[in-house]
Amino acid sequence: MTAVSDPTANAAAPDLLDLPPLTAAHFARIEDKVAALMGTRCDVVAMQGEALLPLEACIRSAVRPGSTALNIITGPYGETFGGWLRSCGAQVVTITAPFTGAVDPRQVAEALQEHPEIDFVSLVHAEAATGNTNPVAEIGAVVREHGALLMLDAVASVGAEPLLTDEWGVDLCVIGGQKAMAGPAGVSAASVSPRAWERIAANEQAPRRSYLSLLDWKERWIDGGRTALPHAPAQLEMLALEQAADRIAAEGLEAVITRHRAAAAATRAGVRALGGLAPYVVRDEDAAPAATTLRAPEGVDAREIVAAALTVDAAVPVQAAAGALAKEMIRVNHYGRAADRAVVTASLTALAGGLRALGVSVDAEGASRAADAAWDAVAAR
Repeated sequence: MTAVSDPTANAAAPDLLDLPPLTAAHFARIEDKVAALMGTRCDVVAMQGEALLPLEACIRSAVRPGSTALNIITGPYGETFGGWLRSCGAQVVTITAPFTGAVDPRQVAEALQEHPEIDFVSLVHAEAATGNTNPVAEIGAVVREHGALLMLDAVASVGAEPLLTDEWGVDLCVIGGQKAMAGPAGVSAASVSPRAWERIAANEQAPRRSYLSLLDWKERWIDGGRTALPHAPAQLEMLALEQAADRIAAEGLEAVITRHRAAAAATRAGVRALGGLAPYVVRDEDAAPAATTLRAPEGVDAREIVAAALTVDAAVPVQAAAGALAKEMIRVNHYGRAADRAVVTASLTALAGGLRALGVSVDAEGASRAADAAWDAVAAR
């Protein structure tokens, strides 16, 4: 049988495949645009992989065997960091905050006082998976006074809320483009402070000649004035990251942050008025602007609510939580282009329909009015 070709199948291929090479100068300009979003003048390394790559690279580069690290857990990524820290040979002191809120900086201060040997602190700024965000400015001040390095996972916060890497004293900050930036998942970036570079250079166990090596990037890229790329770049992902940064610049970073805050406030207000569901994160100030988590009604499986809601509207960014929280937690992802009034309204409408289908009484009109009022209040500030 002779195959019949589709003349439209590769219509977009020339735009993706026949590009001129990405130059070192262009690569460096993209890093600079990312640095501006991160609020840093420190070195920024754009790494060619999803954000777990630079997160693991930062820990394995800066944490030496026999050291003591403080790991702050407010969601699943904090739990992942603990495993990496232990595999580096570090003793790990753990603070675990309830997923219904944020970590208290006083807890961090107490842990540092009880363990003066701590020289590395790992923290997630915002956990999209659990819907909470942490007070990095206050935590950073405590860590800086103690003298430890601070590593921050800002993947879910960059573009959704203020990120002041240098001002907060963050030594290692990692971002990804796939959430509030509405960009690609296949490239990410880490900023490295001078103090962090000193610690990494002194660590004999820091990765070398490895995809996880920050020192390789420093010696082969940064120290050479960023004039020669150490390997062929992930061109499509880098160009997409630049386009995401440019789009934020065109809209205005403050406007993008306001849009995310409005989406979070509208979702929380709408859910409270809807009935049946409740915000999982109790206090508004602890809620992440990138995603809102919801608690399912007693005796109702969150996964069933999500399935019923998606039957109403399959396009809404609503999902059940993973793991142990799957039965009780629903997540509404209002980040990136989904930080939009119409998306929030559609999500509430779908949840209302899903709850009704399961026999739960709701007030869909009240939810819509409350969401609109909350959105307008944030936008007017």
